[in-house]
Amino acid sequence: MARADTLARARTLDRPELAYLVRFPTADGTRDMDLTWAELARDTDWVTARLREHGLGAGQRALLTTSGFEGFWCHAVIGALRALKVTYGIAEAMGWDHRRTSVFHRELAPHAVIGLSAQTLEGLAGTADIGEMFRSTSVVLARPAAVPPLRAVGVSAGVFSAVGPALALECPERNGAHVNAAEWRVGERDGQLTVAAGDGRASLLTETPLGVAGHVTTARCGCGSEDPRVLLAEAN
Repeated sequence: MARADTLARARTLDRPELAYLVRFPTADGTRDMDLTWAELARDTDWVTARLREHGLGAGQRALLTTSGFEGFWCHAVIGALRALKVTYGIAEAMGWDHRRTSVFHRELAPHAVIGLSAQTLEGLAGTADIGEMFRSTSVVLARPAAVPPLRAVGVSAGVFSAVGPALALECPERNGAHVNAAEWRVGERDGQLTVAAGDGRASLLTETPLGVAGHVTTARCGCGSEDPRVLLAEAN
């Protein structure tokens, strides 16, 4: 049977609602939460809109650095890149794979690099000038620990971070990383972030301390978004 026929047959099969079992750290240990295909589709739509605000569009190229266990966060990013018709390459976010990040960056000349980690930067530092490498990249979204060293060498890096089971993405305003208000409720208690599931999520998650230092602002962002923004202590 041809591959096209196999895929067509596969589309007719029943698919369970569950897409992923999300495991994430909290202040009191790890928690598990179901992620359905419908929720993943909504998450993908939200990420698509956020990346469009950064100017990503058809014909551009992107580099995503991620690890396999982050599938439930990064699947939405991959879906967004596909929706925007952005060609992308993927490198492991662990430091041992920094050479692949370097090769993809050189060969793709990407418009955007998403998910840069401090470990990747540490690996690259021995072989490249980080500032020279990324200053010419139009969009750099990095994990919190990687943001200060990038900004220190003149790279206008925004924040890309998990906030418990949610994903936070900083807009071009650089005033904190947005979290989808339609899906999650983020807050703070004693200088630590908390997260709870919105009414539309399949799994119940009451207000949960994450053990992550940060601040939440609900003021309207300069980009026009009403989504809350988290300002992570590690990224400043």
